[in-house]
Amino acid sequence: MTASVLPWLGGGVVALAAGFLAALLPRRRARAQGRRIAWSSARAAIHDATVSRDASPTAVPEAERLLARAEMLAAARGGADAARAAAEHARRADELWRAGR
Repeated sequence: MTASVLPWLGGGVVALAAGFLAALLPRRRARAQGRRIAWSSARAAIHDATVSRDASPTAVPEAERLLARAEMLAAARGGADAARAAAEHARRADELWRAGR
């Protein structure tokens, strides 16, 4: 290998690494932001269900079970899918308490 090839190889490696990072970093940032948004929605839904539980005149065992499951998922701190599942459980519990069933 001649001395003039080494700078070209080095430049190619740097360009390849820059392209890889230019594609990877925005995806990772968007994924992290989506996870934060999902958990924020889940925490809000759990809070709403808790308020509905406290305001409900009757006990609703199914709603209690759903809220406990949502809180368990929130305590485990999973990914965005776990956050969406926790939010769905909490919303269903909230609906049950509001309906009084």
